[in-house]
Amino acid sequence: MKSIKSLKKAAVLHAVDFVYSGMILGLGSGSTTFFALQEIGSRIKSNQLKSIAGIPGSKQTAELAVKFGD
Repeated sequence: MKSIKSLKKAAVLHAVDFVYSGMILGLGSGSTTFFALQEIGSRIKSNQLKSIAGIPGSKQTAELAVKFGD
């Protein structure tokens, strides 16, 4: 049986495939958001995505978005 963590990561990989450059994203909070921000940051760094804007739901989410987007 797969762990909750691995299921969340799989869901994030599928969801982030629908994110495209120029989008404005609402950024929630929690462990799934952590994985999403990590993946989006990775895609920005590899030039798969550009010009993504995010509206964070918390200070912690804002800090993670900046961390992964650098």
